[in-house]
Amino acid sequence: MAGKFKSLKGQLLLDGGNLRGSFFHRTVVLICQHDSDGALGLVLNRGSGNKVGEMIVEDMPDKLKEYPLYLGGPVQPAALSYLHTDHFLLNANVLPNLNLGHSLEGLVEIGESFSATQNVRVFAGYAGWSPGQLDDEMKREAWLIHPASMDLVFEKPEELWQLILRKMGWKYRLLAEAPEDLSWN
Repeated sequence: MAGKFKSLKGQLLLDGGNLRGSFFHRTVVLICQHDSDGALGLVLNRGSGNKVGEMIVEDMPDKLKEYPLYLGGPVQPAALSYLHTDHFLLNANVLPNLNLGHSLEGLVEIGESFSATQNVRVFAGYAGWSPGQLDDEMKREAWLIHPASMDLVFEKPEELWQLILRKMGWKYRLLAEAPEDLSWN
């Protein structure tokens, strides 16, 4: 008998050392949607080296154009997504006060608002799983799970993978501190 479906929405998935050679090597993925139809997530710690304004030609506030653009995953690399947080977001759909959006109009609206407490991160592409695929990867222990928080979602992306592994305890600290290329040992 199949076990009860457990949604991973609002969780972080970390490469547990088994994804070397793939797009997901040393990544931290925020699961934004997960149900019987599959899952959608955003890689939080993979910069594109570009600013939003270099990749999106539409008219938008200058402040938004200067934001760094992150690579959300290998699926539809031209697709726009963003994570938006503020002290009180009624329409939050990932975590309390954290919203996933895909529309350029919505992003421009956020960029034009004068809220000093909001935070935005913009992504190109996303990580997607077909029905049952993520569950199978979890059974194979391809990923480690860690609860998401606003601090982690908007943390310095370059250090995020190592930072979370160190928080998870001594067993994972060794993985966090292993050299990128094991052939150096």
